[in-house]
Amino acid sequence: MFAVLKTGGKQYKVQAGDVLRVEKLAAEAGEKVQFNDILAVGGDSLTLGAPFVAGAAVQAEVIDQIKGDKVIHFVKRRRKHSSQRTRGHRQQLTLVRVTDILASGADASGVKAAIGSGTKQPVAAE
Repeated sequence: MFAVLKTGGKQYKVQAGDVLRVEKLAAEAGEKVQFNDILAVGGDSLTLGAPFVAGAAVQAEVIDQIKGDKVIHFVKRRRKHSSQRTRGHRQQLTLVRVTDILASGADASGVKAAIGSGTKQPVAAE
């Protein structure tokens, strides 16, 4: 069984046991998280979402919070200016291992939703 999930603005095709490097999640190492934005679930039959499959989820265990490879951005101005600038960046990533793919019943699982570290939590209306 496989699923296509969306997180951090990217899409991943996953199976149980896969290890992924996703954009940083607000979770500690060892926690279980659940991805609820599932675009497709496949196996015996393919189920496509419009845009998401209702009730489907992918559960994963957070292995570690890591940094990606360094990306160097070099800018050099031309002719008489003789100035240059180098900037580096290492993206914050989360390493997760997919443990289970749920085709239905994700609402009653009780596992914490996978939320990016930079996103704001929705405020409940009183």
